[in-house]
Amino acid sequence: MTYQLVIGNKNYSSWSMRPWVLMTHFGIPFEEIRIPLYTPAWREQIRKVSPTGKVPCLLYGGNTVWDSLAIAETLHERHSALGLYPTDPAARALARSVSAEMHSGFSTIRTQMSMNIRLSVVHAMASDTLRSEVERVQEIFTTCLAKSGGPYLFGDFSIADAMYAPVVMRFRSYGVRLNATCDTYRETVLHNPAVARWISDALAEAETIPEYEAESRKYL
Repeated sequence: MTYQLVIGNKNYSSWSMRPWVLMTHFGIPFEEIRIPLYTPAWREQIRKVSPTGKVPCLLYGGNTVWDSLAIAETLHERHSALGLYPTDPAARALARSVSAEMHSGFSTIRTQMSMNIRLSVVHAMASDTLRSEVERVQEIFTTCLAKSGGPYLFGDFSIADAMYAPVVMRFRSYGVRLNATCDTYRETVLHNPAVARWISDALAEAETIPEYEAESRKYL
Protein backbone atom coordinates (compact mmCIF):
# COMPACT_ATOMS: atom_id res chain seq x y z
CA MET A 1 0.00 0.00 0.00
CA THR A 2 1.37 3.40 -0.99
CA TYR A 3 1.02 6.20 1.55
CA GLN A 4 0.99 9.92 0.85
CA LEU A 5 1.56 12.24 3.82
CA VAL A 6 0.46 15.84 3.37
CA ILE A 7 2.37 18.23 5.63
CA GLY A 8 3.09 21.93 6.05
CA ASN A 9 6.34 23.80 6.61
CA LYS A 10 8.76 21.75 8.67
CA ASN A 11 10.01 24.78 10.56
CA TYR A 12 6.57 25.63 11.92
CA SER A 13 4.14 22.72 11.61
CA SER A 14 4.28 20.77 14.85
CA TRP A 15 1.29 18.59 13.95
CA SER A 16 2.93 17.61 10.65
CA MET A 17 6.11 16.64 12.47
CA ARG A 18 4.46 13.91 14.51
CA PRO A 19 3.38 11.43 11.80
CA TRP A 20 6.36 12.28 9.57
CA VAL A 21 8.85 11.41 12.33
CA LEU A 22 6.84 8.32 13.29
CA MET A 23 6.74 6.93 9.75
CA THR A 24 10.36 7.82 9.05
CA HIS A 25 11.62 6.24 12.27
CA PHE A 26 9.76 2.97 11.67
CA GLY A 27 10.67 2.82 8.00
CA ILE A 28 7.09 3.03 6.73
CA PRO A 29 7.49 4.24 3.13
CA PHE A 30 5.51 7.30 2.09
CA GLU A 31 5.43 10.07 -0.45
CA GLU A 32 5.80 13.46 1.19
CA ILE A 33 3.46 16.14 -0.13
CA ARG A 34 4.59 19.41 1.38
CA ILE A 35 2.29 22.42 1.08
CA PRO A 36 3.93 25.61 2.38
CA LEU A 37 1.47 27.43 4.63
CA TYR A 38 0.19 30.97 4.11
CA THR A 39 1.04 31.08 0.43
CA PRO A 40 -1.64 32.48 -1.95
CA ALA A 41 -3.10 29.06 -2.78
CA TRP A 42 -2.31 27.01 0.30
CA ARG A 43 -5.85 26.73 1.66
CA GLU A 44 -7.19 25.66 -1.72
CA GLN A 45 -4.41 23.09 -2.12
CA ILE A 46 -4.98 21.55 1.31
CA ARG A 47 -8.77 21.51 0.89
CA LYS A 48 -8.31 19.25 -2.13
CA VAL A 49 -6.93 16.48 0.12
CA SER A 50 -7.98 17.29 3.70
CA PRO A 51 -11.63 17.81 4.69
CA THR A 52 -10.59 20.10 7.54
CA GLY A 53 -8.27 22.21 5.40
CA LYS A 54 -5.48 21.43 7.86
CA VAL A 55 -2.30 19.38 7.88
CA PRO A 56 -1.28 16.64 8.35
CA CYS A 57 -3.35 14.27 6.26
CA LEU A 58 -2.59 10.66 5.33
CA LEU A 59 -3.84 9.26 2.02
CA TYR A 60 -3.81 5.59 1.07
CA GLY A 61 -5.96 3.25 -1.02
CA GLY A 62 -8.73 5.79 -1.42
CA ASN A 63 -8.78 6.49 2.32
CA THR A 64 -8.16 9.83 4.00
CA VAL A 65 -7.06 10.13 7.62
CA TRP A 66 -6.54 13.54 9.18
CA ASP A 67 -5.31 14.59 12.64
CA SER A 68 -1.89 13.50 13.93
CA LEU A 69 -3.16 11.11 16.61
CA ALA A 70 -5.70 9.49 14.28
CA ILE A 71 -2.92 8.94 11.75
CA ALA A 72 -0.69 7.39 14.43
CA GLU A 73 -3.46 5.08 15.62
CA THR A 74 -4.23 4.03 12.05
CA LEU A 75 -0.58 3.21 11.42
CA HIS A 76 -0.47 1.24 14.68
CA GLU A 77 -3.41 -0.85 13.50
CA ARG A 78 -1.99 -1.38 10.01
CA HIS A 79 1.58 -2.11 11.12
CA SER A 80 1.09 -3.82 14.47
CA ALA A 81 4.26 -5.90 14.10
CA LEU A 82 6.42 -2.76 14.15
CA GLY A 83 5.59 -1.92 17.77
CA LEU A 84 4.45 1.67 17.34
CA TYR A 85 2.97 1.34 20.84
CA PRO A 86 4.49 -0.80 23.65
CA THR A 87 3.50 -4.46 23.57
CA ASP A 88 2.88 -4.60 27.33
CA PRO A 89 -0.82 -3.74 27.95
CA ALA A 90 -0.16 -1.52 30.98
CA ALA A 91 2.62 0.38 29.21
CA ARG A 92 0.47 0.69 26.09
CA ALA A 93 -2.40 2.14 28.11
CA LEU A 94 -0.06 4.69 29.67
CA ALA A 95 1.47 5.52 26.28
CA ARG A 96 -2.00 6.13 24.85
CA SER A 97 -2.92 8.29 27.84
CA VAL A 98 0.10 10.58 27.65
CA SER A 99 -0.22 10.79 23.87
CA ALA A 100 -3.86 11.84 24.19
CA GLU A 101 -2.93 14.35 26.91
CA MET A 102 -0.42 15.91 24.54
CA HIS A 103 -2.99 15.92 21.77
CA SER A 104 -5.70 17.69 23.76
CA GLY A 105 -3.77 19.73 26.31
CA PHE A 106 -0.89 22.12 26.88
CA SER A 107 -2.61 25.03 25.14
CA THR A 108 -0.38 27.62 26.81
CA ILE A 109 2.80 25.92 25.60
CA ARG A 110 1.29 25.90 22.10
CA THR A 111 0.38 29.60 22.15
CA GLN A 112 3.33 31.03 24.07
CA MET A 113 5.97 28.73 22.57
CA SER A 114 4.83 28.22 18.99
CA MET A 115 7.15 25.86 17.11
CA ASN A 116 9.91 27.65 15.25
CA ILE A 117 12.92 25.38 14.80
CA ARG A 118 15.15 28.19 13.51
CA LEU A 119 14.54 30.20 16.67
CA SER A 120 17.08 30.29 19.51
CA VAL A 121 16.07 32.50 22.44
CA VAL A 122 15.50 32.31 26.20
CA HIS A 123 11.83 32.48 27.14
CA ALA A 124 10.97 34.66 30.14
CA MET A 125 8.50 32.03 31.46
CA ALA A 126 6.50 34.81 33.13
CA SER A 127 3.19 32.95 33.04
CA ASP A 128 2.23 30.70 35.96
CA THR A 129 0.14 28.60 33.57
CA LEU A 130 3.08 28.13 31.23
CA ARG A 131 5.37 27.09 34.06
CA SER A 132 2.73 24.65 35.29
CA GLU A 133 2.40 23.06 31.86
CA VAL A 134 6.17 22.75 31.47
CA GLU A 135 6.32 21.06 34.87
CA ARG A 136 3.57 18.67 33.83
CA VAL A 137 5.51 17.70 30.70
CA GLN A 138 8.57 17.07 32.86
CA GLU A 139 6.45 14.97 35.23
CA ILE A 140 5.29 12.85 32.28
CA PHE A 141 8.82 12.42 30.99
CA THR A 142 10.21 11.55 34.42
CA THR A 143 7.43 9.10 35.27
CA CYS A 144 7.56 7.25 31.95
CA LEU A 145 11.35 7.07 31.88
CA ALA A 146 11.47 5.77 35.46
CA LYS A 147 9.01 2.99 34.58
CA SER A 148 10.68 2.02 31.29
CA GLY A 149 14.34 2.67 32.01
CA GLY A 150 14.61 4.74 28.81
CA PRO A 151 16.16 5.91 26.63
CA TYR A 152 12.73 6.78 25.17
CA LEU A 153 9.53 7.21 27.15
CA PHE A 154 8.62 3.53 26.88
CA GLY A 155 12.06 2.09 26.26
CA ASP A 156 11.97 1.96 22.47
CA PHE A 157 10.76 4.86 20.35
CA SER A 158 6.96 4.90 20.13
CA ILE A 159 3.97 7.02 19.19
CA ALA A 160 4.33 8.79 22.54
CA ASP A 161 7.82 10.05 21.62
CA ALA A 162 6.55 11.23 18.24
CA MET A 163 3.70 13.10 19.94
CA TYR A 164 6.11 14.91 22.28
CA ALA A 165 8.85 15.57 19.71
CA PRO A 166 7.50 19.05 18.83
CA VAL A 167 7.46 19.95 22.53
CA VAL A 168 11.11 18.93 22.72
CA MET A 169 11.71 21.26 19.76
CA ARG A 170 9.95 24.08 21.60
CA PHE A 171 12.04 23.53 24.73
CA ARG A 172 15.16 23.67 22.52
CA SER A 173 14.11 26.82 20.65
CA TYR A 174 13.09 28.72 23.78
CA GLY A 175 15.96 27.68 26.02
CA VAL A 176 13.75 25.98 28.62
CA ARG A 177 15.74 24.62 31.55
CA LEU A 178 14.83 21.04 32.40
CA ASN A 179 15.80 18.65 35.16
CA ALA A 180 18.66 16.26 34.42
CA THR A 181 16.44 13.32 33.44
CA CYS A 182 14.35 15.41 31.05
CA ASP A 183 17.41 17.13 29.62
CA THR A 184 18.93 13.74 28.77
CA TYR A 185 15.67 12.69 27.16
CA ARG A 186 15.56 15.90 25.14
CA GLU A 187 19.01 15.18 23.76
CA THR A 188 18.00 11.60 22.96
CA VAL A 189 15.04 12.84 20.92
CA LEU A 190 17.06 15.54 19.17
CA HIS A 191 19.64 12.95 18.09
CA ASN A 192 17.04 10.47 16.85
CA PRO A 193 17.84 10.10 13.11
CA ALA A 194 14.26 10.83 12.02
CA VAL A 195 14.05 13.93 14.21
CA ALA A 196 17.49 15.06 13.05
CA ARG A 197 16.35 14.76 9.43
CA TRP A 198 13.26 16.85 10.16
CA ILE A 199 15.41 19.52 11.82
CA SER A 200 17.83 19.56 8.88
CA ASP A 201 14.97 19.92 6.41
CA ALA A 202 13.40 22.69 8.50
CA LEU A 203 16.63 24.67 8.61
CA ALA A 204 16.95 24.35 4.84
CA GLU A 205 13.49 25.75 4.11
CA ALA A 206 13.47 29.08 2.35
CA GLU A 207 10.03 30.23 3.51
CA THR A 208 9.46 32.59 6.40
CA ILE A 209 5.94 33.16 7.66
CA PRO A 210 5.72 36.64 9.26
CA GLU A 211 2.64 35.71 11.31
CA TYR A 212 4.42 32.73 12.83
CA GLU A 213 7.61 34.69 13.45
CA ALA A 214 5.64 37.38 15.27
CA GLU A 215 3.81 34.73 17.31
CA SER A 216 7.13 33.13 18.28
CA ARG A 217 8.27 36.38 19.89
CA LYS A 218 4.98 37.63 21.28
CA TYR A 219 5.50 36.34 24.81
CA LEU A 220 9.25 36.86 25.17
